[in-house]
Amino acid sequence: MSFDEYCLEQYPSDDSFFYLWRNRPSVIIGLNQNAYSEVNLGYLEANDIRLARRATGGGAVYHDLQNLNYTIIGRDVSPDPVVAALQKLGVPAELTGRNDIFVYGRKVSGYARRLGRDRQIIHGTLMYDVDLDTLARVLDVPGSKMAAKGVTSVRSRVANLKDYLPQYPTLDALQAALQEILAAGDGELPFGMDRRAAVQRLSDEKFSTWDWIYGQSRQADIVRCARLACGTVEVRLCLDRGILTSVNFCGDFLGDLPAAGLAGRLVGVRFERSALREALVPNPSGLDPESPSAAAPVSAYFSGVSPEALLDLFFRC
Repeated sequence: MSFDEYCLEQYPSDDSFFYLWRNRPSVIIGLNQNAYSEVNLGYLEANDIRLARRATGGGAVYHDLQNLNYTIIGRDVSPDPVVAALQKLGVPAELTGRNDIFVYGRKVSGYARRLGRDRQIIHGTLMYDVDLDTLARVLDVPGSKMAAKGVTSVRSRVANLKDYLPQYPTLDALQAALQEILAAGDGELPFGMDRRAAVQRLSDEKFSTWDWIYGQSRQADIVRCARLACGTVEVRLCLDRGILTSVNFCGDFLGDLPAAGLAGRLVGVRFERSALREALVPNPSGLDPESPSAAAPVSAYFSGVSPEALLDLFFRC
């Protein structure tokens, strides 16, 4: 994401240029999306899948190493060259809908666009042999479009390019073929260590930060329910820009203290596991001596429940 933004805003080229790239399993959400309502964050954490936010609009997409991404930057760019390249390779690809590439009515690519100062960028995915089960799981959250369609339906709506390209048995082979067609004999553009350092700074200071990935998220409501040692616990969480604004517990659970006391300790805390863990573990210093329950352990509110068990409820897949 940092490389894309640097090339759009800073790379000194008057010509159009492109690059192809891949990354390990990740979910990339659009500029205007709410991370908490669009992505199964518990599944991402449990499966070591990275979350990132891009600087273009559109919906959330899943990448893995069997997905090939493309970026085109210039004065007037479109996905047409990518579609034409796929057609040249024998794939009957076509632009359909708002920002998708389809083959026989099934989606193989999504793309997004952004305007810079004097140029524009278009970037998108090309699913070659993506794990479609994981794709469905990472975007499967209550109330989402993915959840409404169901895993089976999702698999019927999307497709991998490998199914249509038997002559390219590996993604490396397809990447080489696309590179040759899209480059059209033009040379490579230099990208030295000074520019790499600038991209890394942009990543460190913007695209890798909690404020960018989560803090951009507007209001969201999350409901989680599970059977814990104390009984059934349902929690309703309200967030704004990644900060808890309201927490409410209900259920048939047992506890020595009203759960509202613990809920109050969580309001104003970042919705991330480490920050919530710190709020859940008793720390009497600085607390109101008139309210000893404010320092009580989780088990006082939910009998037999540990902080980690309660956190598992918050972030359950």
